[in-house]
Amino acid sequence: MTDIKVMFVDTFVLRGAGAGLRVLVLRRAAGRTRAGAWEIVHSTIEPGETPVQTSRRELKEETGLTPVSLYNLSRTEAFYQHDTDVLAVIPVFAAFVAEGAPVTIADEHDAYEWLTPTDAGARLAWPRERRALEDVLSMVGGGSAGLLDGVLRVS
Repeated sequence: MTDIKVMFVDTFVLRGAGAGLRVLVLRRAAGRTRAGAWEIVHSTIEPGETPVQTSRRELKEETGLTPVSLYNLSRTEAFYQHDTDVLAVIPVFAAFVAEGAPVTIADEHDAYEWLTPTDAGARLAWPRERRALEDVLSMVGGGSAGLLDGVLRVS
């Protein structure tokens, strides 16, 4: 029987709002799985962690950034792992960071860029990230979740 597990999180890193909104994309380094692929922050949930804790931890580890605000996008993606017969459920988050905050990428990446949402969508390798980007724009693209802020804002 196929297991269903919440085991990863996806975190969109954002700065600005509206027409000035930018999305951080990271390129996988040579010698790593998916080398050369552009992606958002992907994270494996460690034992005892919640998805929110994982999103914060990996944001810091992969980019050196700390969120000014973090949003639960009230969305999940799924990925079937055929080698383990597990359907991995992936909660999706959006983290706004300070405009001038420096990015320090981890060894698993060799480059980063701040792109417009349109350019980020064109660059991202995973279709699930491109689909989720639509929710990012509609839910928090203005810099907050508007009327839903009290429900979706984690911090």
